[in-house]
Amino acid sequence: MLKSFSFSAMILLCFVIFETAILSNMLFLPAVPDFLLLVTLYISVHNGRLFGVSTGFISGLFLDFLSVSPFGLHCLLRTIIGYFAGVFNKTLNMSGIALPVLIGFSATVIKVILIGIISVFFPDSIVAYSLLSKAFLFELAANALLTPLVFKFLDLFSSLLLLNPENVS
Repeated sequence: MLKSFSFSAMILLCFVIFETAILSNMLFLPAVPDFLLLVTLYISVHNGRLFGVSTGFISGLFLDFLSVSPFGLHCLLRTIIGYFAGVFNKTLNMSGIALPVLIGFSATVIKVILIGIISVFFPDSIVAYSLLSKAFLFELAANALLTPLVFKFLDLFSSLLLLNPENVS
């Protein structure tokens, strides 16, 4: 379990650096695809709720350190999403294309809804998405379409990322 968690943290660190250092500086992108969310979904769906919560918290922590959002916002969002993705452990067949697209789409919508709810309580420090904005629609489409590709890429490391079936809860 420690090996899987350590390798998951290293993968998340690589993706957060890629997302914040490279993708965020590409001016032609209206929004940055949320690769950390997709990696969290992969690990959560394959390893269960406990691992999903841990991975969501770590990915949120990495993102909180590298963003200007209030500290803890991404930890909270990704922990909740990791838990709910982990609920579907052992129930979904993620080998196809349609289900990962649906999961990436749904997780992005849930993230935006949660940000909207939190922004009601902290209107000065959290900017909510506009649901019809070009940036949101681009991120939604990018996350949905990139989810199967990220899942296939992470399947290459499944022996290091995934727990043994008897250890998954």
